[in-house]
Parts: sequence; structure tokens; C-alpha cells
Amino acid sequence: MAPGTRLGPYEIVMPIGAGGMGEVYRATDPRMGRDVAIKISAERFSDRFSREVHAVAALNHPNICTLYDVGPNYLIMELIEGPTLRDRIKQGAIPLEEALAIAAKIADALEAAHEKGIVHRDLKPGNIKIKPDGTVKVLDFGLAKTTDAQVAASPEVSPTISMAAATQAGIILGTAAYMSPEQARGKAVDKRADIWAFGVVLYEMLTAKRLFQGEDLTEILASVVKDKPDLSVVPAQVRRLLEKCLQKDPRERLRDIGDVALLLEHAPETAPSQGALRARLGIAGRSVAALFVVGLGPVAFLHFREKPPAPALPLRFQIQAPENAALGPYLSLAPDGRKLAFLVRGRLWVHFLESGDSRDLTAADGSPFWSPDSLFIGYPSQGKLKKIAATGGTPQTVADFSDSWEAGAWSQDSVIVFGTFPHGFFRVPDSGGIPVAITAIDPARQEAFHYCPSFLPDGRHFIYTSQSTDGRKDSIYIGSVDLKPEQQSFKPLVASHWGPVYAPSADPSTGYLLFMREGTLMAQAFDNPRLELKGQAVPVAEQVGDNNGGAGGYGAFSASANDVLVFWPSGASDRQLTWYDREGKVLGTIGDSGDYQDLALSPDGTRAVVRKKSGAASNLWMLDMSQGATARFTFDSAAVSDPVWSPDGNRIVFSSNRDGPYNLYQKPVSGVKDEEILLKSSEAKYATSWSRDGSLLLYTVVSPKTKHDIWVLPLEGDKKPVPFQITEFEEVAAHFSPDGHWVTYTSNESGHSEVYVRSFSMNSAGTAVEPGGKWQISNGGTDPAWRGDGRELYYRSPDGSLMAVEIGTNPTFRAGKPQPLGTLLRSLGRSLPWDFTSDGRRFLAPAGRRGSEPYTVVLNWQAGLKK
Repeated sequence: MAPGTRLGPYEIVMPIGAGGMGEVYRATDPRMGRDVAIKISAERFSDRFSREVHAVAALNHPNICTLYDVGPNYLIMELIEGPTLRDRIKQGAIPLEEALAIAAKIADALEAAHEKGIVHRDLKPGNIKIKPDGTVKVLDFGLAKTTDAQVAASPEVSPTISMAAATQAGIILGTAAYMSPEQARGKAVDKRADIWAFGVVLYEMLTAKRLFQGEDLTEILASVVKDKPDLSVVPAQVRRLLEKCLQKDPRERLRDIGDVALLLEHAPETAPSQGALRARLGIAGRSVAALFVVGLGPVAFLHFREKPPAPALPLRFQIQAPENAALGPYLSLAPDGRKLAFLVRGRLWVHFLESGDSRDLTAADGSPFWSPDSLFIGYPSQGKLKKIAATGGTPQTVADFSDSWEAGAWSQDSVIVFGTFPHGFFRVPDSGGIPVAITAIDPARQEAFHYCPSFLPDGRHFIYTSQSTDGRKDSIYIGSVDLKPEQQSFKPLVASHWGPVYAPSADPSTGYLLFMREGTLMAQAFDNPRLELKGQAVPVAEQVGDNNGGAGGYGAFSASANDVLVFWPSGASDRQLTWYDREGKVLGTIGDSGDYQDLALSPDGTRAVVRKKSGAASNLWMLDMSQGATARFTFDSAAVSDPVWSPDGNRIVFSSNRDGPYNLYQKPVSGVKDEEILLKSSEAKYATSWSRDGSLLLYTVVSPKTKHDIWVLPLEGDKKPVPFQITEFEEVAAHFSPDGHWVTYTSNESGHSEVYVRSFSMNSAGTAVEPGGKWQISNGGTDPAWRGDGRELYYRSPDGSLMAVEIGTNPTFRAGKPQPLGTLLRSLGRSLPWDFTSDGRRFLAPAGRRGSEPYTVVLNWQAGLKK
């Protein structure tokens, strides 16, 4: 937000801080003539959050950062100059009298808060400021809530693990080194957690050392839970006080912060006089205020050690999306567990778990993967396999490829394996070179894709998924970088539609195969020497997302080499079909919320056919726009997809793999009879467009030799399929223009997906005439469709935005400059279905929380397995 910008009555002066969910600015309040700090959240506050903030803002205390005002998505608070107590401690141990004077003010603020039922939960030196005049101010950059609230977790201010907005019991909140044992165990807390933290802070003031230390977060929390504090280094006068503050069992701990003075009054004779103690620890104030700051901050991992963590203590927290962005399924955790690479709107980002920073690195077209030393990220971009340092810099090209990206993996032997459709996997040195094929798609085995490789510990073998044209045969296999395609073994490890991940364990002979089974992330022990599974698969996490709406593909999960796991919740059930106008304004909703994957409006706009998934099957449902009623249209035990309406609205063509490959079927909308086969062959095929005169159907064929091609099916005469666009590139999503003279489609012939238009005609013999003119419409785009009058094209840009292009055809074809549609239509995502009325005035798409879910990080996840 630029200086001079106004937010309500407040004028921005300059930025003073930032976090993943909000930014902090210095601002002026012209009404009161004072400077303030203003925290702006990326999202509007919930009603519950606002009520809690208002309750806290009503409090007032000289040792508390005051909250002045609350807006719909911002907080106005006291601007406090000066260093933090953490800065002061860095200069060395604080003398006893000075430390006790500071402690008195902290205790004063805490007692006032506790009397109002408010627990700080995140007291630490970084949350305490000392103004130039010596005034002590307690701040809260985590979250202060009333004591009856439950606790949940997401990363906050370094090195805090604290809550964003949701509430959930049993998850860690607070800063590791200052957490009470009950916090470390994820239990509910009360004011005694603050008393524990007070003791830890006082110890640190007196010694300039952390009381609980460790090489990583797990060790620190283990020390908090198990280790008895060594208080021999603190002055004798405060040992009894610290002993009572630092009891592991909260029932044996000092119950009220107001009792601090009493303990010091009965300290040894070397202590200051009772009058001095009362002056230093006079608990005078009886009120407190807590500063709410909503933001994505860092998690202090300090150092992840390579030896097994102890004791076993699974911990969870969350990573929010960068501002004004939505997370997605393409994510990869570095082997050291300290960095997370992910894609947002066609850009490669990296999140540093230690500092909490998220950094935009470069443009990318597909899923990223890490070097074994966690220093570089591999990724695809415009037909090239590239690598870039995790800290940023100039990307380096490793190899060229011309096909659809199917993920990659990087071995300890400096070999990269990556997949492309339809050629299987290639290997290439990470220094660059010519890719060498190591697997191949086998049509005889009904294979369609090889994707998502993950290296095993020997660096020579890798696991991957083979997707079949018959989805019932999708399985995970083991491949080798040392073999030729014809030498690879095809013994399946386990059936799965999603890509796998190998995760090491503390035992070098055993690891875990992580894979998905109908939305549940599973783990099964893997015998490294024998290269085989053992034992039974056990669930790790429920409702894990993917890139294909539950139909298989990239599973939204990743694991490190040191027992860290990250996954993205699916959140699909929250989607609601929503009407928008061209400006992105919501016009209303229709039907029930659900997992909508395909969507097609009838020509007259009165009905819609949608696809919903149920287990391994998916079926079509008919939605009546006037009544909002939904009725099942197909009753398949396999997968049904890609519905296309006939121009008269009486029939629907769709694909189903009930007999192996996806074949074309048609069924009357009235339901008076069952569907009948329209086109059957050994190759998968999907209808995309029906000509307005009803005589022709455009469809996509998946060919092992020429990838995705465009064909025409005549619906009259001999009904013999006719090729329209068959090249070495990917041609998909073809649509007839309303007058039937043009076809728009998507191709990757330029190295990445673009929208094109070609002329179209059929001769008297029913053969497609060689296409004439050809025009590129987009600068990156997919899923094109014509407006009902043919004068406008719509398509989806790489970041998920909907674009509109004016089209003219008289006397020659011409296309205008692409223009984005309304703001809300720019956040539909890269995979959500959408459609529009024939006049182009209303757009229908599922809307909801898909993409707003944060990533979930689990430390020491293997300790939670039920073995």
C-alpha cells in the first residue's frame, strides 16, 4: 500500500512489517493527531474474530500495547518505538534489579489480563518492548483469546507456532522454547501457561541463555516436556520463584501471577529489602489488552538434524498462501524439510519454514522437485527443464522437451528423471545434456501416462505411477535409471491413481511408500534391500487434495528425508455453483454444494449437466436452473466425464471407461432409454463440441504416437471418423464456431499451451478439407469457447483468469486484444470447470474454499503411524 493511501480515516505513511496474511504500516490518525500502527489482513475478519478483538480493545493498561480501532480487515494499534526485550538480552545478562523491574511490569500486565479471562499464550522476549523512557509494553504477535477458546495452529511470528483463524483442540500453539509442557503436548491451556513462560523469560533475562534448547523443534519441545531446568546459574533470590513457575505439572505450578511478589518476599537474606521488592514488583494494575496480529510468520526449526528425532512427538501447523493467491496441489518439500516449493498462478514459489518468508522465484509450467542437497529446484518452463537456486537467481536450462510435463525427481548421483506424455521417463545429468529414454508407454498394456517419479535410497531405482486407459489398472511400479524401456520390470507394487512419494525412516533398511487411496494418504513400510512392500498400509491423513478433483494424478503431498510431511486438504465439498456477470459480480447460486468437476450448460441455458465423483466412479447429474433441483443422469460404476449437449438440447454425449478405454456414448436428456455406444476403439477419446447443425462432433483422441489429436465424427451417413488436427504436439479442447466455419482449440506447439483458431470445412464426400488460415489468439491459454453469436472467444489464462477476445470474420478473420473479465472471475483457478450463457452475459462456475485451504505441515509424522 503506497504512502498517502487512506484506509478509513487513516493515512499510510510507510511499511514497517509484513506477513503472509497481512502487512503492518505506520500511519497517521488526523482526527486524534497521532501516529499509529495499522495491520491490514489479506481477508476480512470473521464475526467471531471481530467480537473477540472488540472485547480486548475495551481493555486499557500502561504496560499493554493498546488497540485503538478495528475495521473489516484491519486493526489500528498503538505505535511503539524502541527495542524488544530480545534485543536487550542479546547485549548480555540483565542485572538482577533491572531484570526484576522489567519482570514486575510483565507480571502486572499478565495479572490484569488473567483477571479478564485472557491468556497471552505466546509470551516471549520478542513480544515485549522497552520504550526509550523505560516503559515496558507487552505485545502479542500470536493470538490472545478468552480462556474457554480451543486452540489450533499455523506458523506465526518467529519462532512461533500459533493460530491463524480457525480453532481446533489438540494442536500446538506458542513459541517452542517458551511453551509450557501442556502446550507442547497440544493440550488446552489456561493462565498457568503464561506463568510458565514468565519464568522462562525471567531466566533468560538473568542469564542471556535459552532455558530449553535443541537442534530442532522436536528436541526443544522434548526438552520442555522432559528436562528438569537447571536453576543453579540464577541468583538465589529468584530460584524459589522460578521453581514454582516451572513445574511441569500445571497443578503444582504457581497458580496466580500475583503471587510472584510473595515468593520474592520470602527469598534468602541476600535478596533486596521487602520495601524494594514491593517497589519493583508492586502488582498495581488490574487490566490488560492483547494485540491481535493476523499473519503468516516463521516457524523456528533452528536446525533439522539428520539423526532420528526423539522423543516421538508429531506436531502440526499450517502455511498460508501468499497474499491474493490460492494454493494448489503442485508442491514439493525439500529433503532437509526446511523449504517448500509450490506453484501459484504459473509462478514457482518457495516458502522458508525457518523464517516464514515466501518468495516468488520464476515462471513455471508444472510441478517442481528438489536437488538432494536442498539447494536447487527443478521445474518445467516453456518446453525446457530448468533448475534455479532456492534463494533465487538466474535459471539454468538442463534439457529441452516438447511434450506434456509429468513431474521429475533428482537423485543423489546427480541424475534427473522426468516424465513427458506420451513417451514415459527420461534421464539426464543435472548439469545438462540430451535426455535418454528409460521407460516407454506400452499400448499393449493399455498404458497412457507414466508420472510422479520418486527416488529410492540407492539412487538408481525410483517409484512411479502408470495410468492406464482402463483406470482399474492404474498402479505404482519400480523403475531403474540403468535400464532401457524394454528392460523395465512391470510388477505392480500397489494399485493407485496418484503419484507416490518415498520417505526414509530412522532404520536405513526400511522406508515408507506414501500413496493415496480415494483421498486418503496412506503409508506402507518398504524393504529397501528387497525393493518390496511389507506389512499393511495405514492411513496418514484424510481428504488430501490432488490436481484432478479426486480422479487421479498428482497427489497434493510431499515428504522430506527427516520425517517432515506436508499436504494440501482437498476442500472440494465446499464448492457452490455460482453465477457471475461479466464484471465478476455474484448474481446468485444454484443447486447444492459439492465436488463439481465437469460443467456444461444446455443451449437454452435452462439446465446444466455436471459431473460428480463418488469413490472410484463418477457420474453425470442434471440440474434444473428454474427449480435448483438435481437429478442423477448416468448410473455408471466406472468413470463418466466430458458431457457435450446436442444443439437442440435433446441429447448428451459423454465418455466412459466402463469397457477399458474411454469410449463415446450418447443418451437422450429425457431419460426414456439408456445410453448407447456412439464410438468405440482401443484409444481413449473425449467429445468436446457439437456443430450447430447437429451433423458433426469434435472429439479428442489420446494416441501413444501423436499424443492428443482432434478428430471429427460425422453423425450422418457412414459416420466414419475424419482427422482434423494430428501433429506431434498436443491438440485438445476443440470447439466449432456457431457458423461452423472455424475451430478453436489448444495446442502446445509453441512450447506451452496457447489458444488457436483454424478455418474448417467438409467437402461433399464428407472428408475434412485441409485447414486453411491459422491464428494464435492467446499469450498463454487453455479451454477456449465461442460466444453464441461467434463474435467473442473466451479462454482461461495460465493463472486461472477468464479472458475475452473480440472476433471478426468479415471479410477476413481477425482477433482483438485479450481482456480479462471481472475480478471474481480471475480467481476460478486452473482446473475448475466453467460455462456461460450464449449471450456471454452470465458465467457459471463452482466457487468456494478450494485453494483457500492452507498447507498442513506435520513434524515427526512417522511417530503417529498405527503400527
